[in-house]
Amino acid sequence: MPDTRDSLEAEFGVMACRAQIRIWGLDDAAAQDAIAAGIAEARRIEYKYSRYRSDSIVSRINAAAGSGARIEVDEETAGLLDFAAQLHVQSEGRFDISSGVLRRVWNFREPRLPAAGEIAALLPLVGWQQVQWLRPHIALPRAGMELDFGGFGKEYAADRVATVLQDAGARGGYVNLGGDIRVLGPDAEGQPWRFGIQHPRRAEEVIAVLALAQGALATSGDYERYFEIDGRRYCHLLDPRSGWPVQDYQSISVLAPLCLVAGALSSIAMLSGAQAPAFLQSQHAAFLAVDQAGRLQHQGV
Repeated sequence: MPDTRDSLEAEFGVMACRAQIRIWGLDDAAAQDAIAAGIAEARRIEYKYSRYRSDSIVSRINAAAGSGARIEVDEETAGLLDFAAQLHVQSEGRFDISSGVLRRVWNFREPRLPAAGEIAALLPLVGWQQVQWLRPHIALPRAGMELDFGGFGKEYAADRVATVLQDAGARGGYVNLGGDIRVLGPDAEGQPWRFGIQHPRRAEEVIAVLALAQGALATSGDYERYFEIDGRRYCHLLDPRSGWPVQDYQSISVLAPLCLVAGALSSIAMLSGAQAPAFLQSQHAAFLAVDQAGRLQHQGV
C-alpha cells in the first residue's frame, strides 16, 4: 500500500500569477488526478470571469453597457454579484466592482499622474448603485461602464479549488494562488502549515510567519503594481469615490474561514485608510497590518 501521508505538490500559472497546490491523504495516482481537477477548476473560473476574454460572462455584460440589454447570468455568477453588492454596502462604497474603468487613466507601468479632468470624466461611470441587478438579469445603464471581478476572482478560485481537492479525498494541504491561500487541513503530522508574509518594502524578506491548519489568508498591499513620483508611492488600489490610490497602509493581511472573505476584508481595509484597524476589529477579523511608517499592527495573530 502506498503511504498516503506523503504530500504531493504542483506549481502552475493562472490568473497572471504563480500558483501552487499541495495535498496529502491520497495515493499517488488519485493525488495526481485531484490536482489536475483543481488546476482545471482554477482555469475554468479564469476563463469564465476574465475581462481579457471576449467570450467571458464579464465581457458579455460589459459589451452591452449602455445598450439597454439585460444579460441573464447563471447561479454561480449571480452569487458573486450578490457578494459584490453586499461588499459595496459593507464598505460604504469603497469596494466597487464597477471601478475598473479607472485603469484607463492609471497605467502602473509608467510614472504618470492623470490630470484631475481625466479622473473626473470617468467617475460618472463608477458606482455599483447605478448597476441594474435584478436576479438573474444585470444591465449597465451607461455606455463605457464595466464590471471587473479582479477584486475577488483569485480568492474565489482558491476556495473552489480547495473544495475540489477535498471532494477528491485530500485530507490536508493548501492552495496558494499568488499569495491568496486556502488551507484544507494540517500536514500529515497534524501540524499547521507555515506561510511567510512578504515584507512590503523588501521583496526577498518576510515580515511575519503565520501558522494555519484551516481557513484562509489573503493580503492586499501597495507593492505589486505601483510607481513613485517625488518620493510618493501610487499603487493600483484605487478608491472608487475619488479615483485616487490609497495611501495609508503598505499591506494588510487577514485570516478568515474562506479566502473570498479574507480577500474582501483585506481589500476593504486597505481602502478604509486610517480606519482600517477599526473596520477589521468591527468584523472580528484576525489581521496583520503594516502602516506607511513600517509599523506593525495586529489582532489575533
